[in-house]
Amino acid sequence: MSEHPQFYLTAPSPCPYLPERYERKVFTHLVGERAEALNDLLTQGGFRRSQNIAYRPACEGCRACISVRVVVDEFEWTRSLKRVWRENKDLERRERQPLPSSEQYSVFRAYLDTRHADGGMADMTVLDYAMMVEDTHVDTRIFEYREPGGRTRGPLAGCALTDLLTDGLSMVYSFYEPERRATSLGTYMILDHIMRAKEIGLPYVYLGYWVDGSDKMAYKTRFQPQERLGPKGWSRG
Repeated sequence: MSEHPQFYLTAPSPCPYLPERYERKVFTHLVGERAEALNDLLTQGGFRRSQNIAYRPACEGCRACISVRVVVDEFEWTRSLKRVWRENKDLERRERQPLPSSEQYSVFRAYLDTRHADGGMADMTVLDYAMMVEDTHVDTRIFEYREPGGRTRGPLAGCALTDLLTDGLSMVYSFYEPERRATSLGTYMILDHIMRAKEIGLPYVYLGYWVDGSDKMAYKTRFQPQERLGPKGWSRG
């Protein structure tokens, strides 16, 4: 990677969050020896990672996408979040290197077919999934959440692809078995990342973008206190 990375702008495409709007993204490649440091810097500046690409919205006349991060040391446990934690506390977390498996893809495929059948990732093949997990030049882990298995490995319930930054954990993508929706496993994985960040002394968990008015993003407001990135930097939301 050169000393000064090159940034590019995508063509307009339909916005996945707000109807009748179009999105554009500015992006750069995360490759080479400085990829990890650049990913740190760009994530703190509101970028997200997808494989070896870092991107952020650059839409004309719209600033609806707001980067959010949870303040770990001051995290507030509401009654409903405590209930989610209790309902999933039997799961075992295994933190692994970013290596895909057929078991992961099976859960991923079921998740997409049930929750996002009309989304942009709906047609992803097993090879696409492998690239999503493996194609990283930064410090990435995959958190597997498994049912209790005693002496053997229990069935896989969900996964979170996560980047380790100097100041936090950045949740790149998470998915879970559709039948676990009733126990709010998606929420539990965020809670578990908050607890993991606290264990290793990291101050933030990055949740990506929050869009006011988008039902898909409403869940992110449950995790307080949080900071949101604005024109003057990060501030309490």
